[in-house]
Amino acid sequence: MPHVRAHLLDGTRGEIAVREWPHPSPRFLALLVHGYGEHAGRYDGLAAVLAGQGAAVYAPDHMGHGRSAGERVLIEDFEDVVADVGSVADLARAAHPGLPLVLAGHSMGGLIAARYAQLHRPELGALILSGPVIGAWELPGRLLALPEIPDTPVSPSALSRDPAVGAAYAADPLVWHGPMKRATLQAFARTLDAVAEGGDVEDLPVLWLHGADDRLVPSAGSRPGVERLGGDLTERIFPGARHEVFHETVKDEAFAEVTRFLDRALPR
Repeated sequence: MPHVRAHLLDGTRGEIAVREWPHPSPRFLALLVHGYGEHAGRYDGLAAVLAGQGAAVYAPDHMGHGRSAGERVLIEDFEDVVADVGSVADLARAAHPGLPLVLAGHSMGGLIAARYAQLHRPELGALILSGPVIGAWELPGRLLALPEIPDTPVSPSALSRDPAVGAAYAADPLVWHGPMKRATLQAFARTLDAVAEGGDVEDLPVLWLHGADDRLVPSAGSRPGVERLGGDLTERIFPGARHEVFHETVKDEAFAEVTRFLDRALPR
């Protein structure tokens, strides 16, 4: 794995920390969009696979996440996060002009990536969605109906059947282990509606990966959103897998799906 470089960008609401996994002679660019409460540093495994396919890989910590500025896990408008992802794409293209761009989003990052694809379809060569928060995700409405948001953090065991993944997540100081925030939940609800109404992504190659036992973002709820998004869709639902297929006991199969997808989607 190449040395990881660090960048700081001016984001819409403060400084955004960006990780770069460089490649000496890339054939494409990959931009990783992480999920709620976590950070880009958890994606070394996926970055290594993408680098092995010839990618220069970039990944921001979203506002209020990881090493970026902002109140922890507070996102008042996901359009701001989409704009920050655009700034990272600009950074990547400035370093490597003319290369196709692959956007990969996990969970909340899938929502962000889907919205980015709707707004910037001509810029993308392919889209990868892992356990995406898209379609009929019931959690925001359920929590917003309560007078007070319960202090119930994400259960590490919901991420993967590999206990080491949950242990590392629980011990990670850059992961948020507190309650969700009302403004963020309201922003989730608005953006789910915006993506539902935002149109399809035409003929963009799309890979959808999901764990069949994902209880945080059930695949049945994501399916209508993915199908509305359209594109040239390839899907793989992993029996027994939980929320993070790239950290699951089937991660090698998930990485192989990514490799096969990119071989079809991008010219050599």
